[in-house]
Amino acid sequence: MEADFVIVGAGSAGCAMAYRLSEAGASVLVIEHGGTDAGPFIQMPAALSYPMNMSRYDWGYQSEPEPHLDGRRLACPRGKVIGGSSSINGMVYVRGHAMDFDHWSEMGADGWSYADVLPYYKRMETWHDGGHGGDPTWRGTDGPLHVTRGPRSNPLFKAFVDAGQQAGYEVTGDYNGEKQEGFGPMEQTVYKGRRWSAANAYLRPALKRPNCDLVNGLASRVVMEEGRATGVEIIKGGKKQIIRARREVVLAASSINSPKLLMLSGIGAGAHLAEHGIDVVADRPSVGANLQDHLELYIQQAATQPITLYKHWNLISKGAIGAQWLFTKTGLGASNQFESAAFIRSQAGVQYPDIQYHFLPMAVRYDGQAAAEGHGFQAHVGPMRSKSRGAVTLRSNRAEDAPKILFNYMSHEDDWADFRTCIRLTREIFGQEAFAPFAGHEIQPGDALQSDDELNGFIKEHVESAYHPCGTCRMGRADDANAVVDPEGRVIGVDGLRVADSSIFPRITNGNLNAPSIMVGEKMSDHLLGRDALARANDAPWINPNWETAQR
Repeated sequence: MEADFVIVGAGSAGCAMAYRLSEAGASVLVIEHGGTDAGPFIQMPAALSYPMNMSRYDWGYQSEPEPHLDGRRLACPRGKVIGGSSSINGMVYVRGHAMDFDHWSEMGADGWSYADVLPYYKRMETWHDGGHGGDPTWRGTDGPLHVTRGPRSNPLFKAFVDAGQQAGYEVTGDYNGEKQEGFGPMEQTVYKGRRWSAANAYLRPALKRPNCDLVNGLASRVVMEEGRATGVEIIKGGKKQIIRARREVVLAASSINSPKLLMLSGIGAGAHLAEHGIDVVADRPSVGANLQDHLELYIQQAATQPITLYKHWNLISKGAIGAQWLFTKTGLGASNQFESAAFIRSQAGVQYPDIQYHFLPMAVRYDGQAAAEGHGFQAHVGPMRSKSRGAVTLRSNRAEDAPKILFNYMSHEDDWADFRTCIRLTREIFGQEAFAPFAGHEIQPGDALQSDDELNGFIKEHVESAYHPCGTCRMGRADDANAVVDPEGRVIGVDGLRVADSSIFPRITNGNLNAPSIMVGEKMSDHLLGRDALARANDAPWINPNWETAQR
């Protein structure tokens, strides 16, 4: 059991690396603890709330009691299945704003500015505009990852965009192109009616090659010999075995499991490792620190017309949608139902969007539990750049035990003001003329809640994770004491070991994290192969010319 490269985790970045490294002729072994992604619950886009809540596909992590949310423990699902979280996520495709990556570069991630990463976004995509406009020159035409748009046939999708325009906001035909700011169509990793996960896009084609294989097992530690990573120890059927890497070991196990594995392998804060009886190989206090996430609220409005998805919230209709999807891969089952979106700025003086909207023509909880009171629609809304930071730490020195995850949500005063702004701006959008034929009373938070204190109480009780954890193995310059990996993903202080997944993000990007995670896998593949990076792009993003003086 040995290969040139051993990758831990068959998730968004891991699958992309398996594809690119094996394509270049290197031998690759991918270690994945989860099993197959076969079956309708994962492959059918509209069934997205199921796999996320099935222990068969999810690590089942929860945060520690969050001190600023009255001790609530928030769910932190991570994919335990081939494809990783791209097999259980909401399939929303967002590259991130150009300025997010320029900020990475300023923080010491040299070579990760927008000009550097845009060519990798183009390389990974095959983009289908679906007749909804967009920026073809900014998009990819022949990559493994198919990106599409929903049909937007429900009139509420148009009402949302029209309402944004009536409220004075920008409209954009492609938030993944030149102009993120504004209201417009949402993009999804769905192709021919199926979830187009990293497993479908990258891993399946890679496994058809003779030099790429998948190994099932729980990675328990990186094997270190004289300061160099030489392999990975896995636990399989209660027995330990070692998978050897001739060239390098790459951790792509998520922003929760990658820092955990580093710590179990002796790389982390020395004192913390000593507490758990782990010998220190490299004292890197920032391993597991800098944990970030997006939080969101569901602002729900009752609908006065029976046009929402609520009419399908019964067994007969669900069965019919499921059957149509099973036999034809068409119909409501073939979309994640997030088909309109927006990115806006919270106030004048903010240079680029810091609020994201997902619009859904139904009022329902993300876990698919309680359909709200009949017909309704909702906007998922939240700030993009919270200043709160948490940490992932070890619970024990046993690989089988979940780590401790404390996001420290809402620990920064600005977060509360930001969320109150989100609620008030959303109410204003739902109050526009475009929604007049459809909007009834406000279900949640409800008209009674208006003051700062009332809204704070609602936020504390109802805010939920958008499931975008990242940042726990931060990328920076090799001489930066707070960095875990250098700009080529190499773990600082040891040889032959890299991290390549959302844990290396210096700061969270705008929007959902699947696209930037895959991009990291694509770009790191070139670093692993010792290739020159793709030529930088010259495209300049649209920045609102009045950002200093106007909120919209």
